[in-house]
Amino acid sequence: MALALPNDVQKVANEGVVKLFGKWDAEGIEVKDISLTDYINVNHAVYVPHTAGRYAKKQFAKGRMPIVERLVNALMMNGRNNGKKIMAVRIVQHAFEIIHLVTEQNPIQVLVDAVVNTGPREDSTRIGSQGTVRRQAVDVSPLRRVNQAVSLLTIGTRESAFHNSKSVAECLADELVNAAKGSSNSYAIKKKDELERVAKSNR
Repeated sequence: MALALPNDVQKVANEGVVKLFGKWDAEGIEVKDISLTDYINVNHAVYVPHTAGRYAKKQFAKGRMPIVERLVNALMMNGRNNGKKIMAVRIVQHAFEIIHLVTEQNPIQVLVDAVVNTGPREDSTRIGSQGTVRRQAVDVSPLRRVNQAVSLLTIGTRESAFHNSKSVAECLADELVNAAKGSSNSYAIKKKDELERVAKSNR
């Protein structure tokens, strides 16, 4: 007697395409900034964004991690949320459904656009020791741009959801849509502009 497959597995078997959460296809996703194409991984087709830490063993391997999983992992920060990955995956799944309803676009493309728009290109660093310390503007590497973009997006989501009637998923959807448009309503865009403004004054 043949074993009956779950509906989702049967659907993937029939279509022959692995889609994120069974809905979103990673084909045709475009990274508009050529310098970030190696660090925003959207070619890795997965059903659920969970690779069980296989990118944690080697330095800089996180650059090859699927960008959706990087967002999920960043949502787990802040003490009380540590390790609650199933909760973080559900938040992202719900947020993606809201994004699709609002924009009628592929939410993976919206996420990629948000990351490209919110990664600061220029930052300032401290130079000198002890008495004489000054700040110097420096260019930001592509990997750090992606790291900071994901971090700023999730920090903005967390802050807007705190003491708010909106759910975290709704706040995440708003943050990603605003960041993808380049709107100043996005916390991440405001922080990026602030970092670049400080760096410009320290050239």
